[in-house]
Amino acid sequence: MAVKAVVLFNLGGPDNLEAVEPFLFNLFYDPAIIRLPKPLRFLIAKLISKRRGPIAREIYENMGGRSPILPQTEDQSKALAALLNEGDDEYHVFIAMRYWYPRASETVKEVKALNPDEVILLPLYPQFSTTTTASSLKEWKEEAAKIGLDAPTSSICCYPDEIGFAKANAELIREKLAEVKGDQQPRLLFSAHGLPKKIVDAGDPYPWQVSQSVGAILKELGRDDLEHLICFQSRVGPVEWIGPDTEDEIKRAGTEKRAVMVIPVAFVSEHSETLVELDIEYGELAHEVGIPEYLRVPTVTVHPKFVEGLAGLVKGCQKGTTSSLCGGRICPSDAAGCPLKSA
Repeated sequence: MAVKAVVLFNLGGPDNLEAVEPFLFNLFYDPAIIRLPKPLRFLIAKLISKRRGPIAREIYENMGGRSPILPQTEDQSKALAALLNEGDDEYHVFIAMRYWYPRASETVKEVKALNPDEVILLPLYPQFSTTTTASSLKEWKEEAAKIGLDAPTSSICCYPDEIGFAKANAELIREKLAEVKGDQQPRLLFSAHGLPKKIVDAGDPYPWQVSQSVGAILKELGRDDLEHLICFQSRVGPVEWIGPDTEDEIKRAGTEKRAVMVIPVAFVSEHSETLVELDIEYGELAHEVGIPEYLRVPTVTVHPKFVEGLAGLVKGCQKGTTSSLCGGRICPSDAAGCPLKSA
């Protein structure tokens, strides 16, 4: 029997209002986010976190004074551990958050104390980006090297069209469609967190992988009569971001008096971008622009099919390698940011 450590990675979020500003600093100090030399990046991170702190605190006040992302990730870890431990091997599931606690520096010590036969790194980002998955895996590698954690380590870089993830989303969409009150079928807005265009132009495969997720979900949904499109939210700063923008699409639907259903396709747990941005801010906007019906599909969180999909990824990964859901590279050849360099 082998003892295996599975590490779930996610963004993290402040656990109280005093943590909001330092959380924001950690986010914007990440070189994967602000791609500038260290001294300048430090100053910019300080400036942004100071300026955005009061606004962000109001956001977290709407969520009870803290982010729900850690409790929900803990629920996911428990559900995953229960499935994994139905077999012969012994699995222990850990959590490492990128910008708040528990950080990789803490979790790596817990994993070393376990002395596992193998470590499996599983980001809770279905779609790979240099700003999320790559950043988390890089930090883990650095922290593991610091304390000499040398167990064979596997990492799953992406699983945008994993069947359990697609089925879970499709089921949640069906359930929400059953709640439609009017005669009009809603337009499906698959909303993902945005990225600056210059990051995508440099070869980040994230938008392409989002499109693969949407394709897989639509295939499972099996509803050719529903209009749909992919859009991006959470745009900040003066730089050009990829589009179309979710807010703009809600405004357009308002001019057309079209019902909309928003699906958070790149998030697997509820947090500020869903509970506040989608539910409150965009919900109010939808009312203001005259959308007849505004619905929001919940994230997959601990949906059984999603958790089953995660378990399949863990059990199917090859020891000591970095792999996608199918093992090899799935990104197009011009995606220079893909961690799997060869096809």
